[in-house]
Amino acid sequence: MSGLSLSPAAARSPFAGSAAAIFWEEARNALPGLPGGGLNIAWEAVDRHVLDGRGQAVALRWLGEADSCRDFTYLELAKLSGQFAQVLQQLEVGSGERVFTLLGRVPELYITALGTLKQGAVFSPLFAVFGPEPIRLRLTAGKARVLVTTQRLYEDKIKPLRKLLPELKQVLLVDKESPAADNFWQRLNYAGAQSFLPATRAESPALLHFTSGTTGRAKGVLHRHGAVVAHYATAQKALALRSGDIFWCTADPGWVTGTSYGIIAPLVIGATLLVESQEFEPQRWCRILQDYRVNVWYTAPTALRMMMRLGSEFFKAYDFSSLHFAASVGEPLNAELVLWGREIFGCPLHDSWWQTETGAIMIANYVGIAVKPGAMGKALPGIECAVVKRMAEDRLEMIATPETVGELALRAGWPSMFVAYIDDEKRYRRCFIDGWYLSGDLVRRDADGYFWFVGRRDDAIKSAGHLIGPYEVERVLLAHPAVADVGVIGIPDPLLYESVRACVVLKVGFCASEQLKRELKAWARRVLGPAVAPREVEFFERLPKTRSGKIMRRVLRARVLGEAVGDLSTLDENL
Repeated sequence: MSGLSLSPAAARSPFAGSAAAIFWEEARNALPGLPGGGLNIAWEAVDRHVLDGRGQAVALRWLGEADSCRDFTYLELAKLSGQFAQVLQQLEVGSGERVFTLLGRVPELYITALGTLKQGAVFSPLFAVFGPEPIRLRLTAGKARVLVTTQRLYEDKIKPLRKLLPELKQVLLVDKESPAADNFWQRLNYAGAQSFLPATRAESPALLHFTSGTTGRAKGVLHRHGAVVAHYATAQKALALRSGDIFWCTADPGWVTGTSYGIIAPLVIGATLLVESQEFEPQRWCRILQDYRVNVWYTAPTALRMMMRLGSEFFKAYDFSSLHFAASVGEPLNAELVLWGREIFGCPLHDSWWQTETGAIMIANYVGIAVKPGAMGKALPGIECAVVKRMAEDRLEMIATPETVGELALRAGWPSMFVAYIDDEKRYRRCFIDGWYLSGDLVRRDADGYFWFVGRRDDAIKSAGHLIGPYEVERVLLAHPAVADVGVIGIPDPLLYESVRACVVLKVGFCASEQLKRELKAWARRVLGPAVAPREVEFFERLPKTRSGKIMRRVLRARVLGEAVGDLSTLDENL
């Protein structure tokens, strides 16, 4: 496969003999591996539990329409995923070839994911809301061999493109009434019930995710089976997840969180994975947390802020006593949300930081450390992080002074580190300098070792000689009682080069006015000073965001300036 080789910097083993090495070694030793040697994500996620006598435990609890609920045991998932692996064998899908899904959060998606991994093929999920063009781009870039989807999505989005996808050899439809040759369930039943033993190693390619594209065209990010070691260890350390827990990750598998922690991690640990098929609706979410006795909840700050807008009184009708850990990901978690979470759910909301490229949680307010409201947290025990400044000639300058802003870098070599941008080796190599992965995120580290998000390196605003991170401004405005959400962007200015503009969504009960604009600007100036505070405030009904909850600043900036917005394939119209 193209682009599988690690860059020289990334291929080193920097952790040898260190505490980080011991952390990862212990995690790897907790996973038995394949009976004949090797490592496979799906085997660790379902089959090993069957061998350990836990086959009747509920692995997947799927919530459909009209409050329907369907349980799948570990034994059932092992059987169904094995059958799908055999379907891929019958279709002559070889090791490393790509199997895509274009589905909502339905059971067939999870069966496809696990069966694809068992076969040694590469699993790549797409959001069902994508339009035809972003689908075509991803299927083409990923060299899709098989696609699993529905009859409706096929007719609406795939059929018109089929001639443009010569490498797509087979489409399987999950509808019960679909034609026999394309029927997912008929092929599954025909495959039989015999056991299926994978033949993969830690280095074998496993997962292909496309980045959200908040600043440009999406990139295909490739991960290997060895990533399961990080999924297992970080779910325990960063999410307090234990065998037998009821775990709800609200992310769609089309986003990396929905695969790493919405499929793999909870199953590997032996928890019950709760899957909600419907879109966000706060009353329904509260009923799910209460009625299904959710123990660990992993969600996005955008959804939490939308819930917070309802006011504290709304939540008094619900019982959240089963919840012992709640965390968020996708964008920074402001301090007010952390404290609100403690009030409403009885436990603080824990921030976590990672990227598609890191494959697993790297920094968090994890188990065993105090939660600092507003902070990303500390690096997990297996991760070495630094704040750096990029210098000329591919050199880095380490920033040791607390509270100094720089780029977040991670020592390369953790188990879930991505192994390629598909068909773009040069871009991949540019991510590494002298054995460090450069994240592109600007942060500061305080004297206690906690990291604080400042902004994306390419989102930084240059105003009157100051380098301003949007989130530093957003965090202050989010502390104002009228503000539910905010996105900060730089607007061209003939004098300052760029001026700071805040795009604000108000909480229920507050009305947009010139007086409130002045109040918000004064609020920010008191905390940030006039050089950093926004010069303009504009009110919005909602902000353009990806399905992972990240503000699409380029879209927001284009809308404010009246320019073309470009690719909207990852825009979530529900947020």
